[in-house]
Formats: sequence, structure tokens, C-alpha cells
Amino acid sequence: MPPTSRPGARGGAPPAGFRVRRDLPLGRHPLLEAFPGLDRLATARRQEPEADGRRRRYAETRIELVAADLWMYVAPRHRLKTIRRGRFDPLVAPEADVIVVGEAHLRSSPELTLFLDIFHELCHLAQRDRGMELFDRPESYVRRPTELEAYRFVIDEARRLGVDDAFLREYLRVEWISPEEFDELLRAMEVAPG
Repeated sequence: MPPTSRPGARGGAPPAGFRVRRDLPLGRHPLLEAFPGLDRLATARRQEPEADGRRRRYAETRIELVAADLWMYVAPRHRLKTIRRGRFDPLVAPEADVIVVGEAHLRSSPELTLFLDIFHELCHLAQRDRGMELFDRPESYVRRPTELEAYRFVIDEARRLGVDDAFLREYLRVEWISPEEFDELLRAMEVAPG
């Protein structure tokens, strides 16, 4: 999951108040240490309207900054059954809500991409709290209800910011899906094909 594949900053900017601490050392940190003020953004209120739930989510979630070449993912609570080792061997965090972030992604990706990615992963944490399975699922990645919901949320947020379809196409392009699946994801997210 190389961060160099993620889109540049064309098409828009994150909302005022979004900040990234790019000098964060490797290791585990509170979410708000990596993204100060994230909980005060309107996007956070839209994602979690209940103030106590939002406060708890942002206080308890951790970021694990790792040297691996990847973007972000929610650390599973247990070893996964269906993942082939070597292709993706995720960090496991049974005791906490942890979002794993690749160092190069945090240090060099455009702020808009980081904004969309962190809210995508926060959506997955909320899904897991609702009892949804994030990983060991039989569906294609682009048909998983968890992925569709998380992508829909961040695409809607991007549109609020005036982000264009060219940016969104690049944002949705990930190397672990086929060209046909990519087209399916674009249709599902109502993003015009290139």
C-alpha cells in the first residue's frame, strides 16, 4: 500500500482547523496528538453527533505510526483467518482502538488525503462498535458494506469541500482491486469515470 499512489492536493483542501503533526515519532500515540483538534471539526460532529460518544472515541483511539510502506487501517483485535501472510500482515491490537498509519503517508501525503483517510478509518471503528466485521468477509472489497459506508462518508465530506471528480477517482484507486472493481466502486460512489 505505497503512499506514493495517493492523490495530490488538486481539487480542494481539508477544512480550516484540520491539522497534522507530521513530526510524530514512530510508536503509539493518542489520536489527537497526531491530528490536534480533529474532534472539533464539523466532520467529527456529522460522523458522531452524540457529544459523549465523540469525546470517548477521540480520547480512547490511538495512532500507531509504523515505518512500513502503507496508508492507514484499523488494527484488528485478533489474527485474521483469511489474510495471506506476507501480502498483508496487520498489527493486532486486542486491547485498544488503534489506527495504524504508515510513516511516509503521515509525513508526506497531502493534507486532504490524510483528512479523508482518518475519517474513513474512524468510520470503521464506529462500525466495529456496532458489531460489524471489518476483515474476514466473503465479499469483494468494493461490495463490502463497511467499505461502501466509509467511502460514502468521506466522498460526501470531500464534495462539501468542493473536491473534484478527478481527485476522487485517484483517491478511490487502490492497487488491491481490479480495473473492473475500480469501475464498480466509482459507480457506487457516483464519481464520474475518467
